[in-house]
Amino acid sequence: MADRIRFAIVGTSKRSDYLYGPLLEKLAEDVELCAVWGRSELGARRLGEKLRVPWFTDLDQMHRQVRPDAAVVSVQTAANGDIGLRMVDLGVHALLETPIAVDLATADAIIRRAAERRVWVEVAEQYYRRPMEQLKGALIKAGIFGRVLVAHNECMGHGYHGVSLIRSYIGFDTPVTSVSAAFATFPVAPHHAWIDRKLGPRDEEWQHAVIRFADSRLGIFEWSSIAYDSSLRWARSTKFFAEKGMAIGDYLTVLTDDGADPRRIEVTRRFHNVGGVETLSALVADTDPEVVWVNPFRAHWMDDECIATAGALASLVRAIRENRPPEYGAEQARLDQEVTLAMEASARRGGEPITLPLLDREGRGKTPRETERGDRDAARNEPGLTRDDPGEGGPPA
Repeated sequence: MADRIRFAIVGTSKRSDYLYGPLLEKLAEDVELCAVWGRSELGARRLGEKLRVPWFTDLDQMHRQVRPDAAVVSVQTAANGDIGLRMVDLGVHALLETPIAVDLATADAIIRRAAERRVWVEVAEQYYRRPMEQLKGALIKAGIFGRVLVAHNECMGHGYHGVSLIRSYIGFDTPVTSVSAAFATFPVAPHHAWIDRKLGPRDEEWQHAVIRFADSRLGIFEWSSIAYDSSLRWARSTKFFAEKGMAIGDYLTVLTDDGADPRRIEVTRRFHNVGGVETLSALVADTDPEVVWVNPFRAHWMDDECIATAGALASLVRAIRENRPPEYGAEQARLDQEVTLAMEASARRGGEPITLPLLDREGRGKTPRETERGDRDAARNEPGLTRDDPGEGGPPA
């Protein structure tokens, strides 16, 4: 295999255009963009010509003619699993968008066939890969907080995104044993919906879940269906409560030496100049000793979301080069989706605890209509936004 990993972009979504195309070009020392595939000739041609690579509407033809080592699969959510499985069957390593698949059967098929074909699958779960979340993870790993006992996600990410953040604090290696959930819908005051760009009445669905882990630790999940685009719900955050301290968003504290007061852990964002633009180089926590997260992509200007996605891409590149599992991978992505489906199953049963692993009947995923409705906002993203999240919340200006 050549030194650079040859990538195709499979899918012509906005995310393929504004994020993956430029990102692959920036990381040209490690990867080479070699092709684009799309369902429609118009979309495939447009993106292929923009990125100056061959474009295709037939996956088999693309594979025969270009022979990519790997593919970024960025298609509609309902098709994500099937297209990802197709790439694996072609013997192509794959970076799949979230969720790995809407149903667990397809996720299991991807995992099984990837092992049979000896290809690696990484999933672009970006939330826990944001720089500040990486520093929190480094602080937890260093033992600064002791064990995290309870982790909260409060509208920072829906479904699998919120689950992944909770699990990143508790530990991705800690099994989930059960999930209890309640969903409820309420009318709210008419207001401006920023994604639809409309003013009017709206309904809000609230989702609440308790996630129980094998060692009795807890995850608390909260989600509002208007969290991404409503001035009513302007705050999104995560929390964790640990043996020696806690975090609310980016406000981190541990006990003072005498145990009498909380001491804030101050975090400094360090920058350097790249082509005349201030670029994040590191995050430094004033602990003793210092805990530092160094931006692995500091040679290029990237915002936090691009850094997070680049982390997923780099994880797959390392897996291919070193023939070892990626950092997050298909199994973790499957579990995050399994917990999400368990929430839905519990809510349907009036909050009854659902034990993991799920029975087949509970792993069905959403119907195409539910998926289309649930991912409507993601399909309307604008340049600079993630696939699912317009950005972190804060008080209205």
